[in-house]
Amino acid sequence: MKRTDAARRPAVTTVAETPATAPPPVARPAEPPCPPRWAPRRAAVAMGTVAAVAALVLTACTADGGPSAPANRGPVAAASAAQPELSWAEDLRISDAEEHLVTRCMTAHGFRFWDGQRLSLAERRPLGYVQDDVRWARTYGYGSRILAKEDRARLTNPNLLYRKTLSADRQRAYDVAMDGGREAEVLSAAAPTGGTITKQSGGCTAAAEKALYGDPAAWFAADTTVSNLRPLYVDKLLKDGGFTRAVRAWSRCMRDAGHPYADPAAARQATREHSARQSPAEEARSFAAETRVAVADATCARTVSLRSIGRRREAHYVAGLGGEYAQALDAHARMKRLALGRAERIVAART
Repeated sequence: MKRTDAARRPAVTTVAETPATAPPPVARPAEPPCPPRWAPRRAAVAMGTVAAVAALVLTACTADGGPSAPANRGPVAAASAAQPELSWAEDLRISDAEEHLVTRCMTAHGFRFWDGQRLSLAERRPLGYVQDDVRWARTYGYGSRILAKEDRARLTNPNLLYRKTLSADRQRAYDVAMDGGREAEVLSAAAPTGGTITKQSGGCTAAAEKALYGDPAAWFAADTTVSNLRPLYVDKLLKDGGFTRAVRAWSRCMRDAGHPYADPAAARQATREHSARQSPAEEARSFAAETRVAVADATCARTVSLRSIGRRREAHYVAGLGGEYAQALDAHARMKRLALGRAERIVAART
């Protein structure tokens, strides 16, 4: 869970070096595609090619909420099929419930605490490497205005502002209530890519995880494994013949539409090549240009079936992962289902 008092030390740290060829391990909530905790986040539009393809998303956070069936029925594929992943909207509901539980807990400890300023369900739609929702692109482009909205929310985060008004002793008490303070238990789990990931676990954040997932330590171990599987196969996916042919077909479609880009990452990057400080008129022109490219991108992705091809090829590589990950996948999906059932009794779904 991300903290709302970000001035304090990170709750998650990487302890060991990972191979230089693989992206470093991350602990959930990851910045992509899957919905994070309540602290505002940046959408996946800023990802590089490798990270973006890793967020293509087969077994989690897909646009339609349903995973593709892996081509091979190995142990990992069987585990994924036995416990289907949640849709991104369901995952978001768990995050909202976790936030609400922390708010109630902090209030019970005598502190003022506010739920985050929530974006609409459409605004929180994950944006991975392939974006083929033309209607969404026509409304939001690549999400630049959503990012700006999140940035404004960060600057006015009432929990950060409130903590600054407290005395030093009350700030320490606030931190202990939030996550157990510096004496809190530290959870540790090995990442599939190598190295160890740790997370501080205590206070209201641990209580919220326990209320939703049952066992914070077991959840952290399973989540660490599942969240770091993509680096094991992303290089193969990038070089996969079926996937690269689909990307070239997308590129030809974009060129015919007047947007000569090699891949979706290049198209998105081009829309960000403007001054960070713009007048309202300049921002309107930039957003109009962004929307034109985003609509063409989504249209071409749908025309050449880039998402479905990518998901099938990702399924192939996921199915080829070693059987040692099957137990973690099963436990992860099972605990997510448990958390969703509990979240549905705590908060309403976003609209």
